[in-house]
Formats: sequence, C-alpha cells, structure tokens
Amino acid sequence: MIKGSEKRQADHPVEALFVDRWSPRAMSGEALDESQLMSLFEAARWAPSANNNQPWRFVYARRDTAHWPTFLGLLVDANRLWADKAAALIVIVSKTTFDHNGKPSRTHSFDTGAAWQNLALQASQSGLVAHGMQGFDYERAQTELGIPQEYAVEAMVAVGKPGAIEDLPEKLRERESPSPRRPVEQIACEGAFRL
Repeated sequence: MIKGSEKRQADHPVEALFVDRWSPRAMSGEALDESQLMSLFEAARWAPSANNNQPWRFVYARRDTAHWPTFLGLLVDANRLWADKAAALIVIVSKTTFDHNGKPSRTHSFDTGAAWQNLALQASQSGLVAHGMQGFDYERAQTELGIPQEYAVEAMVAVGKPGAIEDLPEKLRERESPSPRRPVEQIACEGAFRL
C-alpha cells in the first residue's frame, strides 16, 4: 500500500502517521481476525470527549457473516462496487445526549469524529485500510440496525487488508492515491474568521 508521504508533503513539522494515512478503496477481500478489529475499536475508545461522555458507538458486520448483506445493502451503488471487498463494514453512531444529565450534547458529532480519527490512524499504523463514507442510506441504517432515536448515524467505514489497484473498477483506479490537503493558511486564521 502506498504511504501518503510518498505522494504528498507536510508544510509544517508533524508526525509521519498523519501524512501517511489516507483512504484507499482497494481491499483484498481477506477476513480480519477479531483481534485486529478490536484493536481499531480500542484505539477509538481513547478519544477525548466533552464531560468524558464518550458518545461514539460502532455497529459492525464482518464479511461472510449473516449481518454482512444488511450492511452491504445500505451502501449506494458507487460504494458497493469496491466496499464488497472489505473485511468489515462499520456504522459509526453518536449519542446525542449526556449520560450524566440527559441534556443535549452539542459536541457529540465532534467527539465521535475524534474516535473515528483514532480508528483510522490505528488502521493505517497496522497496515490496514479504513475508508470512511457518507454514501449510504442513513434512515435505513437507523431502522435496520435497531439504532435508538437518541443516537445519530454519523458515517460508515469499510475496513480491510490492502488489495490490488487493478482489481478496482476502472473509473476508480485513477483516484486510488493519497489526496492533497489545503494549506494551513486556508484553514486557520488568528483573531476573526476571514477565510
């Protein structure tokens, strides 16, 4: 698998793991053992959150299990084309209220995003692919996976072992490379917003 640093470079000093992580689509179709998958969830577990609420939840299906067709069926056709080679599909959910007082949590999505980033970095560090997606049916996921209404469906992730780019549909092969990022000057400003 290509490392991000082979195609892109940071403008300021950061650890290589940030530049090396990217979201490939090419996966081998091989299964992951349970310990590999649990390692990803363990990394996610240690994310920071407001009031230590830890709103993130992960509902998943491993390939070749009874749950797999349901999860694969939630994807839009464009994602199903390549995600059928994943070892696991994960729906990321966040609890919209605080456990300690039941009041709304404004940062539940923000906090859950931190957990997803931990999962993605752990996957990259472990030589695995983790590709986040919004291209799936959120309402069906909520219903078909039995997700209570006080939880928001945030995203879906395909996880697996790296595969050959040549096995991807032709139209996706050219996109199978680490993408660039905006320069810091376009995403951060001091004082007031002026981007």
